[in-house]
Amino acid sequence: MDAGSLNPFSNLRGRSRCPLQEQILQRINSKENLDRFIPNRSAMDYDYAHYMLTEGRKIKENQIVFSPARDAYRMQLAEALNMNRTRILAFKNKPPTPVELFPSNHTTSVHPAKPLKPRRHIPQSSERTLDAPDLMDDFYLNLLDWGSSNVLAIALGNTVYLWDASDSSTSELVTIDDDNGPVTSVSWAPDGRHIAIGLNNSEVQLWDSASNRQLRTLRGCHRSRVGSMAWNSHILTTGGMDGMIVNNDVRIKSHVVKTYRGHRQEICGLKWSASGQQLASGGNDNLVHIWDMSKASSNSPTQWIHRLEDHTSAVKALAWCPFQSNLLASGGGGGDRTIKFWNTHTGACLNSVDTGSQVCALLWNKNERELLSSHGFTQNQLILWKYPSMVKMAEIMGHTSRVLHMVQSPNGCTVASAAGDETLRFWNVFGVPEVAKPAPKVHQEPFSHLYRIR
Repeated sequence: MDAGSLNPFSNLRGRSRCPLQEQILQRINSKENLDRFIPNRSAMDYDYAHYMLTEGRKIKENQIVFSPARDAYRMQLAEALNMNRTRILAFKNKPPTPVELFPSNHTTSVHPAKPLKPRRHIPQSSERTLDAPDLMDDFYLNLLDWGSSNVLAIALGNTVYLWDASDSSTSELVTIDDDNGPVTSVSWAPDGRHIAIGLNNSEVQLWDSASNRQLRTLRGCHRSRVGSMAWNSHILTTGGMDGMIVNNDVRIKSHVVKTYRGHRQEICGLKWSASGQQLASGGNDNLVHIWDMSKASSNSPTQWIHRLEDHTSAVKALAWCPFQSNLLASGGGGGDRTIKFWNTHTGACLNSVDTGSQVCALLWNKNERELLSSHGFTQNQLILWKYPSMVKMAEIMGHTSRVLHMVQSPNGCTVASAAGDETLRFWNVFGVPEVAKPAPKVHQEPFSHLYRIR
């Protein structure tokens, strides 16, 4: 085959060339054109090229008028032969014919569209309101807790009352005499049966709620009132006005097993992480400390792993995230008004949101990525936030004084709040979980060895 046979326009030799042909041949034969575009012969249609350079070109230039029937025939022929193109040369292969991955029958769908989840209704009024006379209007105390047995405990002055959510019955657990009272904190043990009661005289009492009897009294932990407590299995961690944090093993006679020193003023909040490895503490000195259980030593005061100093007011509200183990939310008092999020592995502050009012308590939704906060002056409201955008989903009014305490039912749906207006309100703010999970079995052995020491 000679070189001329490789030229797609070799069959035009000996014929008169139109100006378009001359331009193309000059471009192909030009040696000065350094940025050449070489056509891909295997991708070209020679019949179409010949037609466009001869008959097709004459028709367009001379504007030959055909009869309507003949004109319609030519149009259909051009469409059938795909002659409505304008480009002659081809520089790359045609793309492969698309493969239909799914059947063209649209009557049945392989992947039916997922129905949109209906927007949850968030009630703006409480489901139930109970009187809470003599509830102390003190920001630093923790007077409300909801146990795993679905019983809520509230301290009103010198008396601790129990409200059973299953039948709405109320009973009195204990009334402390004036020399030791008032009650400054309450905290249910993980088994939902035993409860710790912190007192103004620095002591802590342990009670069996089923038999309404006192099991023992923990003394020597603090020098002043015990305003915050948190359980970690058989370890009861207490925080006092003296700035001390103490781990008490309730199974043994010498119950003080570890101490944590870092705060200079009263301990307002204590929360153990779900794993029981990290403890978060908040104080009236505007500090948040993160302590690691594995690094604790019984021989000397334990050193914190992170000292968080970004808040500018007392920190009472603390909440560990249920879906991210190293995420902690903290809320500042009236001089701070922010909710801050911390990576407790690195100590980094991930976000800070100005709420505009005193943050008294924080609760994570166990079923959705949401955070609920309760506030003091000026609105005394509850705010539901979408996490991590921190967009307000709802502001819930009802209390007429600062909402000091907020706890969650065992199933994570109902929230109880207690305020300085001496009312206890119940809110269905977190909705109903899609799939009810069975409650985990609680090992009660650690509490079977409580010493009855008064």
